[in-house]
Amino acid sequence: MNNQPVHTEIPIVSSAEPSSLRLIMTLGIAGFFSGLILVSAYVFTLPLIERNKEEALQAAIYRVLPGCSSYDAMILKNGELVKQDKNAAGQSVSRIFLGYNDSGTVIGFAIPASEPGFVDVIRLLYGFEGIGKVIVGFEVLDSKETPGLGDRIFKDKHFVSNFTALAVEPDLEAVKTGAKVKPNQVETITGATISSKAVIRALQKSLKEWRSAIDAYVQKNQLTYNQRP
Repeated sequence: MNNQPVHTEIPIVSSAEPSSLRLIMTLGIAGFFSGLILVSAYVFTLPLIERNKEEALQAAIYRVLPGCSSYDAMILKNGELVKQDKNAAGQSVSRIFLGYNDSGTVIGFAIPASEPGFVDVIRLLYGFEGIGKVIVGFEVLDSKETPGLGDRIFKDKHFVSNFTALAVEPDLEAVKTGAKVKPNQVETITGATISSKAVIRALQKSLKEWRSAIDAYVQKNQLTYNQRP
């Protein structure tokens, strides 16, 4: 009797590798749904983001125009400043803001400005007194500048104080800390020269864009900042 063990070979079934087409389709479907989720999230959150930006802008108007209690949004129409139609307030259009105090006295304009900084675009708002031709307030609305350096454009009280009574004629001029001798000069921040000079450029470009229209509006309405047109 043959007692030798019987060896049974188990057949190896090779699994078929997925085809390149199947891999491409799988990745494509996954990418499609991932993109769909991202786009949906963006579309859903965009109105909230824009509303928050608008609220931050409105709050800043009162801070850059000391004594401001109300304002009108102003836009350019045929080269002249006119009040923006409230029904068109949501439209994307360049605008500035004419501020009044409690008694309806015109106290100045709040004007947006922006300029590339060291990291990204710096967005800001400043108050401008059109008769005295001085900047009376300043606030950074959005900045991604380097923490501890570039972010000092809104954290450094000495730098911010440059913009409480800053003459705009002649053009704004950047100087080193402690070197200011003229009312149109701005002392830059040591270690953050690029960011602080970007602020000055933003102000200068914005003034160039709006000054002629503001001057014409003041003259046309014979404003002495003691009446509401």
